[in-house]
Amino acid sequence: MAYYRKSSDMNKNPGKKLSISFYSKQKVLCPVCKKEFAKEELLTGSGRMIAGQLTDELRRIFEPSAKYGVIYPMIYSIGACPNCHVAFLWNDFPLLQDEGTISKLLDTETERKKSVETIFPHYNLKREKTLLDGAASYYLALLCYEHMPKQFSPTIKKAQICLRLAWLCGDLEGLCPGYNFNYIQQRFYRKALFFYQEALEFETSHVESIAGISNFGPDIDKNYGYDGVIYLNSLLEFKYGQVENIPERLKRLEENKRSIARIFGLGKSSKNKPGPLLEHSRQLYDNITAVLKDANIIDDDDTD
Repeated sequence: MAYYRKSSDMNKNPGKKLSISFYSKQKVLCPVCKKEFAKEELLTGSGRMIAGQLTDELRRIFEPSAKYGVIYPMIYSIGACPNCHVAFLWNDFPLLQDEGTISKLLDTETERKKSVETIFPHYNLKREKTLLDGAASYYLALLCYEHMPKQFSPTIKKAQICLRLAWLCGDLEGLCPGYNFNYIQQRFYRKALFFYQEALEFETSHVESIAGISNFGPDIDKNYGYDGVIYLNSLLEFKYGQVENIPERLKRLEENKRSIARIFGLGKSSKNKPGPLLEHSRQLYDNITAVLKDANIIDDDDTD
């Protein structure tokens, strides 16, 4: 099974390998097993990353390079220890000092590895990352943040991780169809919706702040901040929310419509405003409005 194509496969000179990543000279100390491991980082420049369109989910599509092939930049944003299989966003490694959390992560190592291998078999944390290894690292991180204390803002991080996992599973489905990655993708989309909703609820009720994440993303190229969180929560509800309980769905859509209008100034007084987030918010606002009008629960005066 080919989970990715190496950059060297695109090279007309088979004797020369084209590098996509490099290992930093400074090792990373795992706070859990206390062992050091190498940090792999993405090389930039020389036409490696060709930015394409921005999707409605705020994912930046990178076009394949004739020289380097397809590159997945986001897989390098998660660090995964090859010794104890804990994974975090890179900035969190030196911050973890709580012995209780460390003990939980050590105790769940076998269970964590087994869970990840079920979805991403044969992943390997000791080689240059493939798309499969990158997805596995994200899933390891999702399981690890389940045990992290609230000062790490684990809920919003789990939301972002699940959304990226959905994207990566879609990429895997495109490369090797027939392994149920499309089904897994939908599961992660719904998990992302759950965690985005929970993160906003925790922030509002002062249970857990979302300020512990350095970049709201959701992708690595631009930080859309808190407004992006509001937008994504509404978008994911619209695209992947439950449809069994229609009254509850319409209620949530109405709430999301008002949230988008309040944050982005949309609605009757809205004019054409610049910026990709505003443009996508405008489209989402119109889509939700159309659904509510079809359900006859919105007045014409409530639309523009």
